[in-house]
Amino acid sequence: MRTTDTLFCFAHRGYPKRATENTLQAITHALEFDIDGVEIDVWNVGGELIVKHDRRLGRLLAGQELLTEMAPAALRQMLLPGGEHVPTLREVLELVGNHVQLNIELKGPNCAALAAQELESYIRDNGATYEQYLISSFDHRQVYECLKLIPEVRRGVLIDGVPLDLAACGEPLEAYSIHHSLDFVCPEIIADGHQRGFKSYVFTVNHPHDLALVAAMNVDGVFTDEPQLIMDYNCEKTGEMMAQQIEPVGKFNEAG
Repeated sequence: MRTTDTLFCFAHRGYPKRATENTLQAITHALEFDIDGVEIDVWNVGGELIVKHDRRLGRLLAGQELLTEMAPAALRQMLLPGGEHVPTLREVLELVGNHVQLNIELKGPNCAALAAQELESYIRDNGATYEQYLISSFDHRQVYECLKLIPEVRRGVLIDGVPLDLAACGEPLEAYSIHHSLDFVCPEIIADGHQRGFKSYVFTVNHPHDLALVAAMNVDGVFTDEPQLIMDYNCEKTGEMMAQQIEPVGKFNEAG
């Protein structure tokens, strides 16, 4: 049960504190909670959308190659920490099903057309709804491409700063949401986004102090590596709301 005081919770790359980020196992752990959405990152690797964050090997997979210079089959054969393989977008779509919203962040070049094609195919074959998906990117050209290719799917505009025109960049993209960096988010850009009709989500919120800070700015939701933190916050806010609804009744009975 969400109220105006609770926050939309995106599990950032699944639940990376419990399994390797952007893996099916990490997403499975995230789905064990009452989250609202899951966020993943995709790259176009040899004409296939592969779910991974980094542009180059070295942090989670041995090597130094750029993802965009690899063959998808070779990348898929490699094992991540925990023994999992790098998943495809289709595998994530099948795992998430209709349980929660899925935010697909386009990380590298030439992802938009593939994402549109994959979503169209999955939605057609599985009876899913366009509203369940959100495509986002720092590359606003690809967000615009998605507007032209698959306008039914919501678009999120990622920014890592405070533009002079605040949230105006979302208007030509007909965005659903603006995704703000925790390092730069401020009340002015949140208010401007709301005035323009955009949802405001903040990445990546993992600390109770930061959570309180962005909640005070009236953001709509957050991306987090700690879904339990957001669940606890929402539970507390829901409890406060219910107590406020009960309190006047109690006072009336006492007066009677």
